[in-house]
Amino acid sequence: MNDSSHQRRYTDLRQQIDRYLTRVARSGGSKDLAEACMYVLAGGGKRLRAVLVLLSCEAAGGRTRDAVHAGAAIEIMHNFTLVHDDIMDHAPSRRGRPTVHIRWNLNNALLVGDVLLGFAYRQLLKTRNPHLVRLVSLFTTGVIEVCEGQALDLAFERRGTVTVPDYFRMIEKKTGRLVSLATEMGALIGGATPSEISALRDFGHYLGRAFQLQDDLLDIVAEEAEFGKVIGGDIMEGKKTYLLLTAARRARGRDRRLVHSVLRDGGRTVGPRRSVVPAMTAIYRRYGIIEATERLIRQNTDRAARSLTSLPASRARTTLSWLAHALVHRSS
Repeated sequence: MNDSSHQRRYTDLRQQIDRYLTRVARSGGSKDLAEACMYVLAGGGKRLRAVLVLLSCEAAGGRTRDAVHAGAAIEIMHNFTLVHDDIMDHAPSRRGRPTVHIRWNLNNALLVGDVLLGFAYRQLLKTRNPHLVRLVSLFTTGVIEVCEGQALDLAFERRGTVTVPDYFRMIEKKTGRLVSLATEMGALIGGATPSEISALRDFGHYLGRAFQLQDDLLDIVAEEAEFGKVIGGDIMEGKKTYLLLTAARRARGRDRRLVHSVLRDGGRTVGPRRSVVPAMTAIYRRYGIIEATERLIRQNTDRAARSLTSLPASRARTTLSWLAHALVHRSS
């Protein structure tokens, strides 16, 4: 299969999930909640985690249709985390649209997140599989770990010292766990052997790490209209990303003072956003931090792809490998 074939395959699976989510959103609750849930679930996105469930199931020898409920469940759970994350981050927009708490209000946004989590469990429980109890257990652990990751992210805002290893521990819970959960659940539904489950879990682990590093990098280098979020938002919030923490170690003199100001308060004591974000971007370039981040993304993507080599050759395995490398070159 060539790149266009893999792209069509990915698009077909994503559209299948989109149609499923539309039906879910229409099925629940009061008119106001249903409208807000529809707004969230119809907001687009890559549906990456859901597609990973389906492809991992197929790579393990199963049928994608057997994993659709679980794929939808993990995508709904992901959207639940986004609604609540946006509240905690005071984010005004996501994917180019007002966030739920801006379009409605804070209380409605909290309820929408709660309802979405309920929807996620309801869809997962429709999965017909002898390992359903294990699937629900994995899913529940994933919910807890994602929340723990978000708690770490919030704690980092108050901590004076955060290390690069601290950062990786945080993203492995907040972002990476949902990706490795998707591949592990798909493997289990597909009837994978223990070694195949381990291989697909590892694939998700390294892919999740590469994905978050790429997201951090796009905060600096992406086009705002394509990215769907404010460029330089992580800098203005003083988010302790790999780029910022590496800059804190490498920068010297005046550059170091600016980096530490951003770590303290998003650089608000130094100057307006129009000057701080470009100045920090210049520091990232001057000290080779953008290149270092790109190198880490490639290394983790390659490790993810190598994890798949122990699986039987199949169209799904090839598409998973293609997808991992395509994510390195994404612009949003």
